[in-house]
Amino acid sequence: MNVSQFHFLGTGWHIAVSVVGVIATAGFCFAAWRRSGYRRSLGMLELLRLVIVGLAAFLFNEPEWVEEFRPDEKPTVAVLWDASTSMETRDFLFSSPSGAQPTTRREGIAPLHEQSAWQNLDAKMKVRIEPFAVPQPGRGSNLFDPLAEAPEKYPNLRGIVLMSDGDWNDGRPPVEAALRLRLKGIPVFTIAAGSPTRLPDVELLSLDAPTFGVAGKAVRIPFTIESAMPREYNTTVTFRSSDGDEVTKELRIAPMGRTSDWILWKPKATGDFQVSLEIPKHAEETLTDNNKLSAPIAIREEKLKVLLLESYPRWEYRYLRNALSRDPGIDLSCLLFHPGLTKVGGGNKDYIKQFPAGLDELSKFDVVFLGDVGLDDGQLTNEQCRLLKGLVEHQASGLVFMPGIQGRQFSLLDTELGDLCPVVLDDTQQSGWGSRTPSHFELTELGRRSLLTKLADTQDDNIEVWEGLPGFQWHAPVRRAKSGTDVLCVHKDSINEFGRVPLLVTKTYGAGKVLFMGTDGAWRWRKGVEDKYHYRFWGQVVRWMAYQRNMAKGETMRLYYTPDQPQMRQSVALHAIVMEKSGEPLHNGEVSARITAPSGKAETVRLSSAGDEWGVFTGRFQPVEPGKHQVILSCRQTDASLETSFYVQGVAAERVGRPARPEVLKEIARVTRGEAIGPEKLEQVVKSLAELPDPDPDIRRVQLWSHPLVAALMVTLLGVFWVGRKTIGLI
Repeated sequence: MNVSQFHFLGTGWHIAVSVVGVIATAGFCFAAWRRSGYRRSLGMLELLRLVIVGLAAFLFNEPEWVEEFRPDEKPTVAVLWDASTSMETRDFLFSSPSGAQPTTRREGIAPLHEQSAWQNLDAKMKVRIEPFAVPQPGRGSNLFDPLAEAPEKYPNLRGIVLMSDGDWNDGRPPVEAALRLRLKGIPVFTIAAGSPTRLPDVELLSLDAPTFGVAGKAVRIPFTIESAMPREYNTTVTFRSSDGDEVTKELRIAPMGRTSDWILWKPKATGDFQVSLEIPKHAEETLTDNNKLSAPIAIREEKLKVLLLESYPRWEYRYLRNALSRDPGIDLSCLLFHPGLTKVGGGNKDYIKQFPAGLDELSKFDVVFLGDVGLDDGQLTNEQCRLLKGLVEHQASGLVFMPGIQGRQFSLLDTELGDLCPVVLDDTQQSGWGSRTPSHFELTELGRRSLLTKLADTQDDNIEVWEGLPGFQWHAPVRRAKSGTDVLCVHKDSINEFGRVPLLVTKTYGAGKVLFMGTDGAWRWRKGVEDKYHYRFWGQVVRWMAYQRNMAKGETMRLYYTPDQPQMRQSVALHAIVMEKSGEPLHNGEVSARITAPSGKAETVRLSSAGDEWGVFTGRFQPVEPGKHQVILSCRQTDASLETSFYVQGVAAERVGRPARPEVLKEIARVTRGEAIGPEKLEQVVKSLAELPDPDPDIRRVQLWSHPLVAALMVTLLGVFWVGRKTIGLI
């Protein structure tokens, strides 16, 4: 409805001056016309003068045209209720007798967003009831958007009722939307759902199962538990696999904090399995639907290709060759550069006659052991060192440095392999250091936690095993470890200006891993226990180095990704190795990965060529959903494809069991000049809305005295007046 009015802003003094001016001008005009003998032309001119003065007097009183716009429809009230996952938390008590069990927050506010609850407002207002923050993959609770969009979404909006637990984790701060609503005069009445303090609960936060495991080999599966209990307690967690295996572990749960541990599982068969971990319900626990997690894992047969290079067949080499050749998961190739022999090679089926000739042959190896060999006639060449570096850097293979008393590896430091060596050696003592009495390893803090040095099932037993291992009587002339490396073991007694001498050091180089073993006495670990520790250690080394490279592989394609246990919203680097059908690396092909999330949403990632000779293609992907992601890697040039999957760790942004945040809702109500009201006081909300004053009408003012069109009219009339005087000869 529109109401129009015309009025003056001038005072009585303005009117008096205007009237006197117009009367005086009229008298002057009449006198001038009479003196001219009542000439018609002069009469018209004087009339124009009077009109101009009259218009000026009219504008002197500041006239304006005012239009009021009032809405024809009833004002609207928006009732917005939170439908997010956190509203499933069971901590809502509403008009319940003492001792009654709490309901979920969603159930608690359900009566409040029924149309019948707001029928007392129907006569005065239109009530629109809608949910917000409906669960979507990769999305959390957003309180900003529904508040900020409400004025545009609901015409003639008079007020908002917001029912939520206040737990927002997506979008901009809701107080910014509250500021916008205050400027528009729209109050927000908030109703808080849920308890501001966390109920007694034990939650299994993560189950970090690896991508794949090997049949017959133990798989280490870490997990994290968060407790809201006021006291610590002991419990037994249960691990189950889909093929019926069950493993239990005694655990002490820390109070009001997180407890991290791991469980060992030895799968017996190959295939795709679903594993789960469950925490038994505590007597005081109120939430039990977060005590269990599941994850997929692929168990397969293993055949890792290992290349072992050595000069003299020293004891370390002989026992290492036996350990690797007897491992059913390893396909071993040995090459001896014996200075006393006329040709390289070896004596049985494990030996090859020469260093792999091309990229297609060398790229098949997952791990390469470099013994006491170097740049020499009949041994390695600069080109072969370059290829070994590329194998580690681009194709994620592993390289193990195992120097010896001959000191031949010093010549490799001047080649491209020098960048890969994780330690700095003393070139004044190339033959290393020997002693009559055995020396021993000492685990560093990092070594105590590493999977490589795990020779027993528990940490205490593992330390005891390392302390009891037979000693070594020679070690490499190591000065210090390079920056960016991990020192797992040091010499128990030998110290230099840099501290304890590092003997077992690892590093990551490019896509692959490097390990330095500073003694040649690991074969002595067999004393009294046969192969128990010696075989276990080197088997762990090979599998640790080859794990990433063998995440997913086909006949002509491999796919690996970092990190190998990606978290939600963490950038994942995809690396594909694509070969021609002939076995040569593919150059500049078109490679893509189609990734399908658990919700069914698919995304295609184009992988770009790394521009080298190794057939490496890279891309990046950011998962926004936890759970199993299906991957199809394809190449247009080779018409090959590879299907695999990876599991994204973590929990959704919206979690059940978190405390409510009523302080957020109180701040919104305070800023918008609304009210924060309890769910049991719905009548108070209805009354407050009904008592809201009608909104001020939208007013449009047209100030004629300063309008540009009026000014143009005045200038035009003055121009006509001047031209008229000139025409009749007065100028």
